[in-house]
Amino acid sequence: MEPQETCSTRIISTNSMSSDGTAASSTLSQSDVFQILHLLVSLGIILATDKLLKKAFVAAAIKFPSALFGMFCIFSVLLILDSTIPAAATSLMNFFHPALMFIQRWLPLFYVPSLVVLPLSVKDIPAASGAKICFIIAGGWFASLCVAGFTAIAVRKMVKTEMTDAEPTAKPSPFSSIEIWSWSGIFLISFVAALFYPTSLGTAARTCLPFLLASTVLGYMVGSGLPSSVKKVFHPIICCTLSAELAAVAFGYLSRSGLDPVLGCYLTKASSNPGAGDVLMGFLGSVILSFAFSMFKQRKLVKRHAAEIFTSIILSTIFSLYSTALIGRLVGAHGLGTAALSAKEPEALPFCAIAYALTGIFGSLLCSVPAVRQSLLAIVG
Repeated sequence: MEPQETCSTRIISTNSMSSDGTAASSTLSQSDVFQILHLLVSLGIILATDKLLKKAFVAAAIKFPSALFGMFCIFSVLLILDSTIPAAATSLMNFFHPALMFIQRWLPLFYVPSLVVLPLSVKDIPAASGAKICFIIAGGWFASLCVAGFTAIAVRKMVKTEMTDAEPTAKPSPFSSIEIWSWSGIFLISFVAALFYPTSLGTAARTCLPFLLASTVLGYMVGSGLPSSVKKVFHPIICCTLSAELAAVAFGYLSRSGLDPVLGCYLTKASSNPGAGDVLMGFLGSVILSFAFSMFKQRKLVKRHAAEIFTSIILSTIFSLYSTALIGRLVGAHGLGTAALSAKEPEALPFCAIAYALTGIFGSLLCSVPAVRQSLLAIVG
């Protein structure tokens, strides 16, 4: 009888373990579903807010960027809640955390479309003019950084700002092999389908969208996984740009349509006929809104360095406006405008957000002054 009891006990124990294992597996599955839903809801709210703000600003004929207005509104709400109901501010940050991590993980990808279609933009520019433009961009970028940097250092020494570390910020998880293989499958299937059925999704742009999007994403994934020493030269943004370009070249060659039509399908700037680039750039407004949460998280650090931030932004903006106009006059390049954003470390996002917003705002306000506008036009000639 004893062996039977032992056997029965083992069977019951095994069944219990199996039952527990099933329950654990079920719980894990439910947790995954909840996390996905949480991401979709939080990201959806940010995207919807951006779209509603854009429509409202267009309807009211307001020229000010709607995303910047939304960013400052969110930041203000978080500050008010933090001073009155701290728990509410914390809950709000926690609720939008999945969306913020998603945006942070894919942030560089949203700025790539303009680089992908660059061949279309520069093909009609003479070589001499192109060289002048590159000189102004590179020289102006370097000079503006120097002015901003030296100004910040000088102001910091004057006000004797106490240097402290930034708040620790969670970093996005690396891309898994499953993600890479999944996007590879999407690319291959949609690429072949587009070759044999060029308008299967209604238009060429929509038909090319899946494989062009997949090629861009794959390039970014591969570039992000490169060794640090390689990424210093071959940045993930360059990698995903080249990946999309190669996909466009391959499709243009195999379909005998050429490169230009494929790149035209990549970024159509038409909401009724979107391309892969339109989908990616559709997140740009949401990126600006997400900066509000980054600024709030580093609010103590931002407040501590407010003197350096505002002074360097004001002086570098004035310098950029007049130096660009002057150099453009000297080298004979007119009507040039540039914009660039780079986010490598999560801790830098709040400062990028402030610089991104205030530089644009101050530059716009400065140019709205008739005397300043006339002086710039006089310099440009």
